Amino acid sequence: MKKEGGILSRAWEIQHKIEVRQERIGKGKYGRVLKMARKPTNEEYEKTAKITGLAIIAVGALGFAIYMIIDQVLPWMLSALGY
Repeated sequence: MKKEGGILSRAWEIQHKIEVRQERIGKGKYGRVLKMARKPTNEEYEKTAKITGLAIIAVGALGFAIYMIIDQVLPWMLSALGY
């Protein structure tokens, strides 16, 4: 069994490490970006969601088209060429 003092001292060490990391936020190479960051407005969020949704649909349609070419058109072309 461990002593409670050991558990408490370990908890204080962890808390201290977290606080030290938090103090360094904004001082590293990404600090300027974090300082300038803000929550997007509803309009910005909606535009981003629409563009992302359209991109997902476009990639899915392209993948489906490639699948159809490989599955349907390619065997037909090979049989027409005598393979």
